[in-house]
Amino acid sequence: MIKPADLPETIAIFPLGGALLLPRSRLPLHIFEPRYLQMIEDAIKTDARLIGMVQPNAVPGRDGHGLHTIGCAGRISQFSETEDGRYMITLAGVSRFRVTREVDGFAPYRRCDVSWDGFERDLGREEGDLGFHRKPFMDLLGRYFETRGLSADWETLKEAEDELLINSLSMMLDFEAEDKQALLEAPSLETRRETLVTLIEYTLRGGEEEGLMQ
Repeated sequence: MIKPADLPETIAIFPLGGALLLPRSRLPLHIFEPRYLQMIEDAIKTDARLIGMVQPNAVPGRDGHGLHTIGCAGRISQFSETEDGRYMITLAGVSRFRVTREVDGFAPYRRCDVSWDGFERDLGREEGDLGFHRKPFMDLLGRYFETRGLSADWETLKEAEDELLINSLSMMLDFEAEDKQALLEAPSLETRRETLVTLIEYTLRGGEEEGLMQ
């Protein structure tokens, strides 16, 4: 368990559009670009083994770094190397953070100073969702999967804990990058579930090409 005092002020940044990592969730990644291979090698030498996943921002802010301000750090929990030098890793979501500034340096990958303030809850136990009515949600999800031609292990989904179910679907379902960012920034599991339901309903109405966020 990582404690607040263990979180570094500066972390390596992996800007990957459409890839969402959430606290207490797991994200498998296939690493092949030389700069990110170096990033992985450097990260596993540190005690925390953290990498910050951040969505690129199509509308850069005044700081000009072209990244969304809020990302999520993950700890490298699994690591393997293929025969041709690629890495297969799994990131275990630790905590969200806020990018404060990009750091210049000699590393081939990007590094940023970050603030963990306001995301202390991410380091705690899994969240519950008292307002979650599972049957209508699963019915809605079933229509979404049918419309998209997707299959699922419905028994596993029905038995999953609230946070595992909501976060896994938020990470796996095919939403626009800005919509993924909205799911990341949701202040609570209940808000994330409500956002997820809105995105699914919007897709079922045929609005998937425009996305939720305008």
